[in-house]
Amino acid sequence: MVTITAIVALILVGIAVAISASLGQILQENLDTKVQDVANVTAATHARMQGPPVAGAEVTAYDVLSEVRQQGTLFVVSPFNGTPTGAVVEDDGTVTELTSVQVDEVLDAIQHPGLDSVTIDGLGEYRVYAYQLQSYVGVVGLPLSEVQKTLAQIVTAVLVVTAAGLVLVGAAIVLIVRAGLRPLHAVAETATRVASLPMSEGAVSIDERVPAEEADDRTEIGRVGHALNTLLDHVGESLDARQRNEERMRRFVADASHELRTPLASIRGYSELSLRAIRQAEASGMPFEDTAETTGQSLERIQAQSLRMTTLVEDLLLLARLDEGQELVYGSVDLTRLAIEAVEDARPAGPDHVWQLEVGEEPVVVAGDSTRLHQVAANLLANARTHTPAGTVVTVSVARDGHDAVLRVHDDGPGVDPGIRDELFERFSRGDRSRARKTGGTGLGLSIASAIVSAHDGTITARSQPGDTTFEVRLPARPADPAAS
Repeated sequence: MVTITAIVALILVGIAVAISASLGQILQENLDTKVQDVANVTAATHARMQGPPVAGAEVTAYDVLSEVRQQGTLFVVSPFNGTPTGAVVEDDGTVTELTSVQVDEVLDAIQHPGLDSVTIDGLGEYRVYAYQLQSYVGVVGLPLSEVQKTLAQIVTAVLVVTAAGLVLVGAAIVLIVRAGLRPLHAVAETATRVASLPMSEGAVSIDERVPAEEADDRTEIGRVGHALNTLLDHVGESLDARQRNEERMRRFVADASHELRTPLASIRGYSELSLRAIRQAEASGMPFEDTAETTGQSLERIQAQSLRMTTLVEDLLLLARLDEGQELVYGSVDLTRLAIEAVEDARPAGPDHVWQLEVGEEPVVVAGDSTRLHQVAANLLANARTHTPAGTVVTVSVARDGHDAVLRVHDDGPGVDPGIRDELFERFSRGDRSRARKTGGTGLGLSIASAIVSAHDGTITARSQPGDTTFEVRLPARPADPAAS
């Protein structure tokens, strides 16, 4: 705003100076014309009054101006064979003779015939016209005070108008610029409030937005506000995702710690039991063979818990590698044969369930890791066997749906608990909150299945209600295997 006002002020001052200079020149030219006209009148009057030369008779400047009586007129006459005289007509019309000093000042200032400016003590500055005739030199002038006064009035008026215009223009510029920058102020205030929010940790909610009326994308500054709102939306979504990931990670660490703590506690307990039995035998002098049974049972339990920890750690390692895009060995996989083998493996493990298979005559082939896809099917069948009562009918089907190969595991059991339906494929998600070993494993089975399917660019979903639960795996299908044809 200061820069714009300064530029406008410079322009207005330049206009004022140009107008003043132009008017001054016009006034000067008018005064020169008027001086020449008065000089003509004065010269004619002087010639008429002088008449034919008379011995000893001489017409003075006072005599001429007493006849002319043009206000402000200055007249100096310098005869070639006489004494110079001068006079001036006052504002009230009276004629006053000039002193010899004033007359000499005028004559000394004249260097050549024509127009010139002279300054006379006691009278001021005059614009004069000098001319030479046969018997004398005449100088006629008019005061410059009128021109200077008029010019001063004009300059004052121009300056006043310029100053007033500058104030009005400055006020208009301030109002217009502030109105134009109001959306930018709203953007700055919003950004300042957002910058003051603590976002380093914990749940962060960014509710600050640039008001809709200040974020009109039809203007340049409005587009800035709109872009900031879009950025804040993305940042808010990212912070929500970060918070969910942090909560998921904390829950994952807590669950992993809980799962590892139980076998470690068992290993420690059985180790202490074995050591206590050995120390008691040493203290009582009993042979070590008497502690063999207790020690053997403890070692068996230690081994079982070690295997359990090994399985858990391997599952966690598998998930980590799948997250990094590793652990997959691609090849041609017959999804139909894979489903048949998975059902055959599940029947001995769940003899009290009814296992059914629905597959077509043509094989459904996908590109993927056979071992990992078999693990997906095995995990889904184990999940159905573990969380449904005896007598439940579990149906496994494989079909082609457009460009997708679809593997479905359906059961008519009680269904999935609605409380865990949204986190069914999360790590350590378990329907049994007590974590009893009889009712479930570590809670990694479905999360591993989801990670493997995602690594194959597929999807896994679950639909459940009492008596109707279906887990569906969709994978990109390949054309019929040339080897099979």
